[in-house]
Amino acid sequence: MSNKSWDIWNMRETKFPKTGTPNEQLQFLLNYAVLAPSSHNTQPWLFKIKDKAIDFYADRTRILPVADPQGRELIISCGTALFNLRIALHHFGYKGKITTFPDPSNPDFLARIQFGCPIQEDADEHLLFKAIQRRHTNRKDYEDWDVPQSLLKWLQTDAEQEGAWLYIVKQDTARNAVAELVTQGDHLLMADPNYRRELSAWIRPGNSTSHDGIPGYAQGIDEHFDFVTPILALVLRTFDMGDSIAERSRKLVEHSPVIAVLGTKGDTQADWLAAGQALERLLLRGQAVGLSASFLNQPIQVPSLRSQLSQILHEPGYPQILLRLGFGVEVKQTPRRAIDEVLF
Repeated sequence: MSNKSWDIWNMRETKFPKTGTPNEQLQFLLNYAVLAPSSHNTQPWLFKIKDKAIDFYADRTRILPVADPQGRELIISCGTALFNLRIALHHFGYKGKITTFPDPSNPDFLARIQFGCPIQEDADEHLLFKAIQRRHTNRKDYEDWDVPQSLLKWLQTDAEQEGAWLYIVKQDTARNAVAELVTQGDHLLMADPNYRRELSAWIRPGNSTSHDGIPGYAQGIDEHFDFVTPILALVLRTFDMGDSIAERSRKLVEHSPVIAVLGTKGDTQADWLAAGQALERLLLRGQAVGLSASFLNQPIQVPSLRSQLSQILHEPGYPQILLRLGFGVEVKQTPRRAIDEVLF
């Protein structure tokens, strides 16, 4: 495919407009921001470039009103894009001056990003930058390989560096309890016709002209049979498939090498934005060494189950993201909106 939504994944850093205007340089950096992960690949962000700054806004038109009524996952998704921007700034020689929530009267105005003073990118930041265009959510099964404890501790340090925590579910009893919460979440959510409609609305054929959502191939449908993707969306919208989906989720929890929970001490918009930056830092760290990740956020999307999940963990605060981690085969990236689609 040659359209702009796919070209972004292959953006060459040599295209950075060194002799261009500051605004042209900032617009180029957005190519890395939009490669961040987001719930259902909704890409809920908007940018305005003016006066040598990027104003970063949450796009509430892309909220998931059933799964995410408070916009918690929406803000977390924006946090992942903000982290990519930070790393891209460092890579191209700027420290970056980031002001979060610069206008208290507008909570959707998440950050103002400016160049800041010149700096030299360090080796670790270079590693993370190189992982941005290789990072993809991998929803497939993972190999039965152990993840080194040293890597897990590194991921925990990454989370802490961004003001969050990462809890590794180690004991079998805790993992079984988490699996039970995930399956309960599937049953409760899939029993709601509004949730099913919302989920199916973001499932796309691989050749869709909409540069967002979850393509059929990311759901495990062979691209040669992409024509069945609309049928899958129709079935999902029409029937309560909670039993089969919950069983699939249980197996993912039980057989994934690592189950981890990312959380924060507080549960405000600032905490959610920090959680998103922590999430992207550890996802890029994992990608750099071939570690795949996907999400099982069902029990966090149901308030009563989220409280039960908190009780299983030995961390103060609020679980924000439930992750599974492991080593898997390379998967194809999902589409992204072109820069002119996210600028206003």
